[in-house]
Amino acid sequence: MTEAIIVVVAILIIVAVLLALRAAREKKLEGRRTEAQELRETAQTHDQRAEREQAQADQQAARARKAQAEAEEKAAIARTEAVAAQERSQAAEREGGLAREHHERAREIDPDADVARDEDGMDEAGRADRGSADVQDPGSGDLRGRGSADVRDPGSADVPGPGSADVRDRGSADVRDPEGQR
Repeated sequence: MTEAIIVVVAILIIVAVLLALRAAREKKLEGRRTEAQELRETAQTHDQRAEREQAQADQQAARARKAQAEAEEKAAIARTEAVAAQERSQAAEREGGLAREHHERAREIDPDADVARDEDGMDEAGRADRGSADVQDPGSGDLRGRGSADVRDPGSADVPGPGSADVRDRGSADVRDPEGQR
């Protein structure tokens, strides 16, 4: 009987050890399950944060693209305006050149021009134009600076009206008598 008791006690010890090992293994597996669940929850939290950050990044990128498109549009408008301004400047230069040519041509063909003047207001003798008016009245002699003279702006056309003075180049005037004589 002692041998049977020893065998039963040995079997009980083996069963107890096996049960203890199984319980330890279950406890270990449960711990791993709990840890895995916590990691899944943490991963889900990080996924949500990542999605929010990605959405914010997408919105910021869209704002940046919009701002860049607006800046490019403004730059295109500025380039267009600069080109238009340059074209107008060139047109103004062309018109100014044509005006100068017409003024020169008018001075060349004007039969009443008594002294040709150059661009800087100097006459052929190199004297500066003082803006004096030559007024001649039959029988009264040469009267400088007296009488009435129609003095026009230096850039205006030299078109005399009936009975008016013929004005050329910065204030010099040639007034005719009533018979059209000089």
